[in-house]
Amino acid sequence: MLTTLKRAALGATTAIVMAGAALANPYADYAGTTLVVNFPAHPHYNAVMKILPEFTKETGIEVEVDQLPYLKMRERQTLELAQDEGDYDLIAYVVFSKADYVYADQLENLARYFMNPKLADPNYDADDLIDGYVYNIGFAGGNKGYLEGKTGSLFGVPYGSETSILGYRKDIFEKHGLEVPETYEEMLDIACKIPELEPGMGGLSSRAASGHHASHAFLLHLAPLGGRVFDDNWNPIVNNAAGVQAAEALKQIVDCGPEGATSFGFGEALGSFLAGDTAMFLDTTVVAGQINDPARSQVVGKVGWAMHPMGTRRGSQTGGFGIGIPKNAEHKEAAFLLMQWLTSKAGDKMVALAGGNPSRFSTHADADVNAKFPHMATFGEALKHADPDWRPIIPVWGKINADLGTTLSKVLTEDLDIQTALDGVAERTKAVMDEAGYYTWQ
Repeated sequence: MLTTLKRAALGATTAIVMAGAALANPYADYAGTTLVVNFPAHPHYNAVMKILPEFTKETGIEVEVDQLPYLKMRERQTLELAQDEGDYDLIAYVVFSKADYVYADQLENLARYFMNPKLADPNYDADDLIDGYVYNIGFAGGNKGYLEGKTGSLFGVPYGSETSILGYRKDIFEKHGLEVPETYEEMLDIACKIPELEPGMGGLSSRAASGHHASHAFLLHLAPLGGRVFDDNWNPIVNNAAGVQAAEALKQIVDCGPEGATSFGFGEALGSFLAGDTAMFLDTTVVAGQINDPARSQVVGKVGWAMHPMGTRRGSQTGGFGIGIPKNAEHKEAAFLLMQWLTSKAGDKMVALAGGNPSRFSTHADADVNAKFPHMATFGEALKHADPDWRPIIPVWGKINADLGTTLSKVLTEDLDIQTALDGVAERTKAVMDEAGYYTWQ
């Protein structure tokens, strides 16, 4: 029989072990909590739905997902975030929502969560997150008000990172002995050779429709060709030599593109490539899953991937989503644990294998991920050059963007002189910025 002293010692040891076990499980205090999250109907978040049961299994935290089309998601979030108590504990958002939500003081600053040793995983490795996306989707208050900088803070974490990538038809290139373009000059040259080599086939499928799509396509070329919409003092410079060159590149692409290219939005541009009507596609990495889907694509197994071609500098777009915690959320700490779990190395790899868009460099280089999706290494290399300032994230951008896209459409469809068109955009943009107060301190 145990002596009283031995029983006391054993009881003390058991208590220490049990206490240690409790401390070793950072989720214990939140088990049984139900989080309500708002995610978009989007390929990446469809993959997220597949891995959420693993989070619940590991943590005991339940997750209910309100998954909505993007525009409806934004409408719902606008209503929810304005309430004293909102329904959502975690939300996904695009970069323009970041600017609006932070300015309205509706997103949690994440500093106190990452400072809390009971919540913050020391092995999270934030340096592995794709830099351009952390700054583009997560930072506010830094340089220009929306980028990194000494005055900036983190309000969200990238989750579902996209950038621009060049898809090309391997069979067409091999047939005609074409080299994969590495520069803009080479890409534009091939784009206009293709219709001659393959009658009825366009060179490069691009957005071009009046408004947002034409503007997006132009900006896709502006940054790598050395341009910006504004200088450091918010003066419009979209009409300088780099701006003219970007518009000329877009016009050449459309002129050598498939039939009806001037009216293409994103869906039409992708559809043309999926149908085999164009030899190249330059847009977001999110299309890879559709291109490899036999139910949607006629070019399965025929597409190779390359970096966004080099202009005067290496650059590619930033797109995709981030996730943040609303200021009026009920379960903020548990929401942070979900955010951290989803964007951890293990979570990022899990969602990548489920068909999502990873947000870490290590995931793009992972052997298992590349064995299943051989394009991931190339996508990861492109993401090193993702430009967080390829378009300005300011409240008046919507108005400027619409004007830019409408004017560019006239360049593409009515042969409006490019310099004249961009000079007009710059003049009208200057007036918009002046009215909004951007020159108050000049």
